[in-house]
Parts: sequence; structure tokens; C-alpha cells
Amino acid sequence: MASTSQKSLLISQPEFAWLRELGLKEDNAGVFSGKWEASGAVTQAINPSTNKAIANVKLGTSADYEVAVKNSVEAYHTWKFIPAPKRGEIVRQIGDELRLKRDHLGRLISLEMGKILAEGIGEVQEYIVVFLFLVILAEGIGEVQEYIDICDYATGLSRMFEGKVLPSERPGHVLLEAWNPLGCVGIISAFNFPMAVYGWNNAIALICGDSMVWKPSPSTNLCGIAIQKVIETVLQRNSLPPALCTLVCGGTDVGVAMSKDDRLPLVSFTGSTQVGLKVAAEVQARFGRPLLELGGNNAVVVAEDADLNMVIPSVVFGSVGTAGQRCTTSRRVFVHDSIYEEVLRRLTSAYAQVPARLGDPLDKQTLYGPMHSQIGVDSYLKTLEEAQQQGGKIVYGGKVIPREGNYVEPTIITELPHDAAVVLKETFAPILFVLRYRDIEEAIEWNNEVQQGLSSSLFTQNLGTMFKWLGPGGSDCGIVNVNTSTSGAEIGGAFGGNKHTGGGRESGSDSWKQYMRRSTCTINYSKDMPLAQGLKFDF
Repeated sequence: MASTSQKSLLISQPEFAWLRELGLKEDNAGVFSGKWEASGAVTQAINPSTNKAIANVKLGTSADYEVAVKNSVEAYHTWKFIPAPKRGEIVRQIGDELRLKRDHLGRLISLEMGKILAEGIGEVQEYIVVFLFLVILAEGIGEVQEYIDICDYATGLSRMFEGKVLPSERPGHVLLEAWNPLGCVGIISAFNFPMAVYGWNNAIALICGDSMVWKPSPSTNLCGIAIQKVIETVLQRNSLPPALCTLVCGGTDVGVAMSKDDRLPLVSFTGSTQVGLKVAAEVQARFGRPLLELGGNNAVVVAEDADLNMVIPSVVFGSVGTAGQRCTTSRRVFVHDSIYEEVLRRLTSAYAQVPARLGDPLDKQTLYGPMHSQIGVDSYLKTLEEAQQQGGKIVYGGKVIPREGNYVEPTIITELPHDAAVVLKETFAPILFVLRYRDIEEAIEWNNEVQQGLSSSLFTQNLGTMFKWLGPGGSDCGIVNVNTSTSGAEIGGAFGGNKHTGGGRESGSDSWKQYMRRSTCTINYSKDMPLAQGLKFDF
């Protein structure tokens, strides 16, 4: 544990008394297996805007993990028999409990992860950003509100997911699909969305009849504990097994154990492509289901007829939002040669407005917060060095900001080829590569040449160009946008990507199917026994 005295913990200071209203204390157990009890080492939650300790967290051990999984599997065998609409009622109550604590939970995300308040809470904030004398009202994309929304969505879905009734070729027979709960699922979430990604999995898995074990990111343990306490309140109120949703804060050993555990038929992992590949191999080796939400090297294509008044705020939000630490962050911008200089001039001017709104994420006036950790800062610096070595020119930013916390300048880099090694590599930082292209086929090819395939966006007014982008020869990403940012997906559509992004889909559409087992059922209601395909088997 870091050598920070109890009195100097932020949670002990009067201005952070609201943390106690979330059930957090100076010393927190990082394991919930039906009760709060952990037996591992003590670590500290850190505020990235100051690098000061917030509170202590006692981590889970392998033994703690075993208890959590055992109890969660037992809870599943009760939960799976509860009708889906009644399961939906529990999820509705979780959403209502989140509403009551929304602002405090959002502030906790800002404090422990580093997101600005609008991104943490989800209120519509009137952030006035001046781009070339144009006033833009930017809507905050909020994690806690996203969790609330997915609870609402899942509540309705609990009365709607269905199988098919299919025509049979045999007389007196009916074919149908039945969907049943899958089991206890494992959820491993990342630091950049410490509540919402779990919410996607949690709400959908619950209405599908599953229990779950959650391992949050080691650097956002308090967010995990606070959410677990919300869920615990609802389960206790309804006299349900408290271990239906369990929590194990821990390190790599816990994640490895989840990947190898036959008791977890599904493991949902959000994080880097490198770690996701290892998780997938372990889960598939035991014939489990990996649900992967991994990296994204996302591109924006700006056509010659694009409305630049839409392009500039969208690209700036996509590249600078969350200090470049979203999987959907805009990292490459391909601009048609005819408007390249104008777009670059406007982007540079817009970036120049950001430092005036840099600061403490808990301040409502802050538009741009810190990197989450020193690891991110180091990655930022390494990529800048590589870009310059490969011929890139930094036209804005490129420095660590000399102040308390993990702050770096949002950066624009030009004069690199589309296939430069540094451009093809995802860096989880606010670095934007601006490149020229000549025709839409070239831009689509460059969009698709990276290993990841998460999010993409095209700005154009031409219908033909739009549908080429959306069609079989267009963007190969899981999220294909037109005239909007690469960031900011809605919960009603399936979220996820292709190629090295992992292929998983979460949230809306038919994502619920991943959390259930499907049976194709044949019912013979006749007195005969005809075989399929007209086969004869007489004896």
C-alpha cells in the first residue's frame, strides 16, 4: 500500500463527504460474495487529476474468488426459475436506485477515472465552445445515465425476447426455438467506462436469467464497489439471493481464473486487444463463450461536400473527449485534398480553445480532464516520438502539461502516410492524425486497413457516397456512421466491432442472445413417426 496516512485520504475530507452517501469508507472490502469480505492486499484508489489517494481497498484472493463464484452459481439456480418479466421488474428497480444516486455516482467517475462531470453523470450540459465564432452546444455523454437507460431497455426487453416458430416438412410436427438462461457469467470491465460497460452486461444478463461475477479494472475499484452496493440494496429489498451479482476486485490472477473457470459459460471482456486475445484463447480452450469489446483505431472521412460546421465539433469531441481514452475515439481523419487546408486550419483553431477549459473534472466548467494514469502519459509520449521519427509534424500540442495530475495537450499530427506504423497503431491518448485523400474509394480502403474495426464516420451530403460507405464495399467496422461522431453510441443498437476489436456485441438489438442458450425443438403431435428428408427406416 502507498504510504498515505488515513487523515490525508480524500474521502476523509469534508468536501468529499458525498462519497459516504454511496456507502464508501476509508477502508473498503473489494469483494462481495453475498457479504462484504476480502482477504487480499490493500491498495489505494487514486484521483488522476491530482494523483492523491481517495480511499483504501482490500483486494480479493483466489480463495475469495472461489467463494464468490460458488455463491453466484447457487443464486443462479434460484434466479433462472423466476419469470423473465419479474426479472425485468428487479432491473427496473436497479435503474430507479441508480437515478437516486446518479449525481454522486457520476462525481465518483470524475474523481476516480478522470472524466468530466457531463460524461460521468449524463446531464445535458451547455458547454459553450467557440470554433471560429460558431457557438456549439455539446451534449454530455453520461455513464450513469447510460446504465439507467439500459435498465429501462432491459425491463421492456424482458417481455419481448422470443424464439421462432418454423414450418416443419413433416405432417403433424412443429419446429420452434426456445431460449433459456445460460448460467453464471463473468464480466471483466475496463477503466475508461467503469460503470456503463458493466451496466450493459448486468441489465441484459439479469433479465436473461443469469447470475454474474464482476471484476472491475484495478484502477477503478471504488466505482465497482459503489455500483455493487446499489444492486445489493435492490436484491435485499426483494429477498433475493445477494450473491446473484458478485464482485471481486483484484489483479490479473482473478481475470485468469475467470477465463479458465468452467462454471462461467460466458466471459465478457472489455479492454485491450492484446489481453483480449489471451482471454479468448483461455475461454475457447474450454468451449466457453468469449464476448470481446477490444480496441479501435477509428477514422473520420471528410468528403469534399461535407458541412464543416458539423465536421469540426464532431471531430474535436471524438478526438478530445475523455482525453482520447474511449475505444470509439477518433484517431485518424482523412480529408479530401480540395478542403484539407481549410479543415486543418479550423481543427487547429478549435483545439486552441480547449486549454481554457482544462482542469479538475469535478468542476462543471471543465471540458478536458486528465489522462487516467501515468501509463497513459507514457504511451502518449512514446507515440509522439515514433510519429516524429516516421516523418510526422506536430501542428498542435505535443507536450505534457506541467501541473498536478496526469494532463497532456490534445495533439494534431500531419504529414504522415496513411500506412505509417504509428498511424496503424492504436494509442489510447488524445492524438489525432490528419491525412489527405483523393477519392472515396481510397478513403474507404485506408479506413479498413487497420487491424481494428470498431467505429467509423463519413461526412458528406451525397447520397451515393453515403450508401457506398454503408454498403458491402464500404466501412468494415461494427459502427458505421454518417454525419456524426465516431463516439457516442446509443443503447438501442448493438455496440461492438469486427476484426481485432473482437466481434462481440453488447447493449441493444439482439445482443441478449449471447447471454442465453438456444434450443431447436421438434414437437410431434401426430400418431405417426415420419423422418426428416423422407428417410425410411423400417424394421
